[in-house]
Amino acid sequence: MAKSPEEMRDSMVANMPEKTGKPLQDWITIIQASGLEKHGEMIKLLKTEHGMTHGFANLVAHEARNGVISAPAAEGDLVAAQYAGGKAALKPIHDALIDAVQGFGSDVELAPKKAYVSLRRAKQFGLIQPSTKTRVDVGINLKGHEPRGRLEASGSFNAMVSHRVKLASVDEVDAELIAWLKAAYDAAG
Repeated sequence: MAKSPEEMRDSMVANMPEKTGKPLQDWITIIQASGLEKHGEMIKLLKTEHGMTHGFANLVAHEARNGVISAPAAEGDLVAAQYAGGKAALKPIHDALIDAVQGFGSDVELAPKKAYVSLRRAKQFGLIQPSTKTRVDVGINLKGHEPRGRLEASGSFNAMVSHRVKLASVDEVDAELIAWLKAAYDAAG
């Protein structure tokens, strides 16, 4: 039975220490220290200087660039598909959220799914989902925090998070929201 892109990625990450001599995070650190920014340059470095196969080099380069593994071409770009058509105007909200959470630490993992992007550390701490043509929902794992104001209980929104914040504009990606996401990130470590 064919594996999903996520299952293939997880299998490669699990086998990486045995096959390449180092875990994924060590390879990402090497790429970050190199100062390289282009995908092809990262692959070349890993293959020529570290003897890595193309598949592993491609995986590391994707992770080092954005923490995003592109799905196979048949699947298309999951994030682009989420913000296609009538939801295109919401992409700046997504981008502002991604910029903010990537500032939390080098261990932030972005895991695009069909309908949302999972925000992970050791475990999921949040998610970003364009729910309607006019709103992005941010799910946050803040167990033990009382819902208040715009930080509402997730209810039936998504069982993987405890709270939800509804955003209609990039201006709503503010210090308060970032603090909630940071608290969830800290708790996921």
